[in-house]
Amino acid sequence: MINAIATVSLSGTLEDKLLAAAGAGFAGVEIFDTDFLASPLSAREVRALLDELGLDCVLYQPLRDFEGLPDPHRARAFARARQKFEVMRELRCDRILLCSSCSPLASPDRARIVADFRELADVAAEYGVTVGYEALAWGLHVYDHRQVWEIVREVDHPNFGILLDSFHSLARGIPSESIRQITPDKLVFVQLADAPLLDMGHLYWSRHFRNLPGQGNFDLTGYVAEILRIGYNGPLSLEIFNDRFRANSAPMVARDGVRALDALRDAAFRAIGRPATMPARAAIDRIEFVEFAVLDGDRAELTAMLHAAGFACVGRHRSKAVELWRNGAANFVLNFAEEGFAAAYGLTHGTAICAIGLVVADGAATMARADALGIERQASDLPAMPALRGVAGSLVYVLDREAARTIWADEFVLEPAADLLRDVVAIDHLAAAVSNDEFLSWQLYWRALFDVDVQTPQDVIDPNGLVQSQAVQNKSGTFRLTLNSTDAREALSSRFLSQSFGAGFQHLALRVRDLASAAGLRETRGMERLPVPANYQDDVAARFGLDPTASAELRDHDLLIDEDGAGRRYRQFYSRAFHRTFFFEFVERDGYEGYGAPNAQIRLAAQSRFRPATSAN
Repeated sequence: MINAIATVSLSGTLEDKLLAAAGAGFAGVEIFDTDFLASPLSAREVRALLDELGLDCVLYQPLRDFEGLPDPHRARAFARARQKFEVMRELRCDRILLCSSCSPLASPDRARIVADFRELADVAAEYGVTVGYEALAWGLHVYDHRQVWEIVREVDHPNFGILLDSFHSLARGIPSESIRQITPDKLVFVQLADAPLLDMGHLYWSRHFRNLPGQGNFDLTGYVAEILRIGYNGPLSLEIFNDRFRANSAPMVARDGVRALDALRDAAFRAIGRPATMPARAAIDRIEFVEFAVLDGDRAELTAMLHAAGFACVGRHRSKAVELWRNGAANFVLNFAEEGFAAAYGLTHGTAICAIGLVVADGAATMARADALGIERQASDLPAMPALRGVAGSLVYVLDREAARTIWADEFVLEPAADLLRDVVAIDHLAAAVSNDEFLSWQLYWRALFDVDVQTPQDVIDPNGLVQSQAVQNKSGTFRLTLNSTDAREALSSRFLSQSFGAGFQHLALRVRDLASAAGLRETRGMERLPVPANYQDDVAARFGLDPTASAELRDHDLLIDEDGAGRRYRQFYSRAFHRTFFFEFVERDGYEGYGAPNAQIRLAAQSRFRPATSAN
């Protein structure tokens, strides 16, 4: 069962697309008709390039608006089919996609449709071609793969079968269990695409918002499980129409495509009790630490900010210029070394969050799954803490539970700190700003490797544009991450990308039990908070029915508040930013599972008021 990708999924010329597919490790490609028509290469030259790259053309597509036509359109349709079969002969391709008709000229008469397909199958047999009939979700008369299966059975020809496309089935809510009615020898080909759940016309949804498995909301695991259950062993192929992908790097999309298919196949095998192809998605216990690359000139200013935030130095590395700062359950590693990964990261991005450490149930299995998914390792001088490349070249260190118990005592000379607060109960979440072309790629990274799910995406209103935000978290809520992206050049996320020379972690949220108390303690230590307007405080006092004491707490400490449908509350406040790069958020959760999205506009507007080029911007 090979991985394949449709050339329409990738940007560039036909040659660019084939090079990207081969470079990513695909074994086969679907050649999209328009890609071939726009190419100066003949079919024979394309075949030679495929041979050179080690690729097979596993499908030619699409043949459109064929069935039920009156003459002369019917004769032209057959002539067009023969011409495509000639091209396929040169390409050494033996399968073609025929999608259900959208032509207003097409007759709904089943007998005519079946007769046309029998005649087409006879012609296909002359060329050694098998036709895969696909139900377009917006087809005029045929729009459900169950209709296609009925027609295929009536045609009853060895050169005519059904082609399944997950988008057309799942967008219409067709039960995946219906696939069990299909006999495997008549399933010609399988195309896969995920998509966000949207309320719009099927055609526009399909043409602009498909994405890779693991980047949307369809149950592709259940869909592919049913296909495997009936005994299909042919290619699993990606057919993705997406505006982002058309503008993105073809090699990046192709690499992600292989990763998405491998993870999906593994999940589907597990769903039907077949041997897995790699270890299961890794279970995250918690974020054990956050590491900062610190430029020498920023050392005093950063440590002063951390002290104001309630942290203190509790350990120094035994052999490196590295310190451990702590507050309660939150560990920050400050790396001042002049050589090594953090130093190189700091030269590119400035003083910034360069790595995170995750405690997982099984470190060795996590790394083995990462290897299987093609996720790049980074050399680590600590065998107990291997590293993976993460967002924008940052690192994700992997610690299993046993290693996490002793890592600090093993690596650091620990020392007491008299000025240490102990009110942080967890690193609640991290927020990463990423470029538009990496937004879906990083969702796939986390969802393919780790046992996490996504929440409903949010549109966040920045004073200077719209920001897309996607939360990723594990079921227990001990690991939470938000990915934020925008094409608005003056939005805070874009300014972070510019200031930091690339994507990275923009803010870090720390959870406390009593937010007002935490704010008061930090006031005494001199932490600069982000101010919240009185207009906001007037509104939430009325909206949430706050008593005078609760309202006064919010006003006195610049706290924001949100409430879910069950009345569970979330309170938060923010520090000012360090050199226009990262900042801290402090949060208090009362069973609330979100991230205070309604308050994001208030926070972003406040941050936009501190745009002069000063260290507090």
